[in-house]
Amino acid sequence: MTTIAILAAGAMGSAIAARLTGRGARVVTVLEGRSAATRARAEGAGMVAVDDAGLMQADLLLSIVPPADAAPLARSLLPALAAAERKPVYVDCNAVNVQTVRAVADLVAPTGAAFLDAAIIGLPPRFEGPGPRIHVAGDAVDALLPLRALGLDIRPMSGGIGAASALKMSYAGINKGLTALAALMVLAAERAGAGEALRAELSENEPHLFERFGRGLPDMLPKAHRWVAEMGEIGAFLGADPAGRQVFAGAAALYERLSRPDNADEVAALRAFAEACGSSQPR
Repeated sequence: MTTIAILAAGAMGSAIAARLTGRGARVVTVLEGRSAATRARAEGAGMVAVDDAGLMQADLLLSIVPPADAAPLARSLLPALAAAERKPVYVDCNAVNVQTVRAVADLVAPTGAAFLDAAIIGLPPRFEGPGPRIHVAGDAVDALLPLRALGLDIRPMSGGIGAASALKMSYAGINKGLTALAALMVLAAERAGAGEALRAELSENEPHLFERFGRGLPDMLPKAHRWVAEMGEIGAFLGADPAGRQVFAGAAALYERLSRPDNADEVAALRAFAEACGSSQPR
């Protein structure tokens, strides 16, 4: 039986775990110190709780955590990785920039564990139907191919460590950057009394965007707090481009603002705009 370690049992990690366990894999995780909600997600996904040493019994270790936690997680696992005779392949699946993933790879290298750079693009999988694309780069990429038979869309790519993270930063920059731009302009139009006219113009001249914003704006709101750090990673990915860094610093500030509990007016305005575009998202 294939054993996969997944840290942690968040929305994406637990959904991937559920797909794997539903197809016969054993999925382990660490739940010590985790919240009741995390424990419930792990149990619902069929994940088995172990300690750090227990993680080393896995064939693969998938790191799926918020961007700021990618390097601290790797550091916390270094003693167990170094001590293990049989080491899992360490797969960093986080939304981090190229410099960050290479730094994590440098942390892991002295332990002797193989390392892969992975980018998860798409929504968490459900038990049936398509799931996210998982693009993977690195010398040990063949180690992930057996996950295809377990229901994951694994897509090897060339370019070495950093290539998958570069894809993630570029794609997320376009996708979530467009959502930030839409939110900013919708709020400005509403403040100036042009919200209804903007909806009419989008519906007539940009029907794809009309549908996208109706669906995407309310979907973004409960996730805005998680996107703040990702915007910072994208800004760092842009490196010496000052205009690019400024754009994503602004996006980070917007998402931070929309995540504050005292900003109900702007949140309500975005939900109302989306509902008028035909959104079926819950409040």
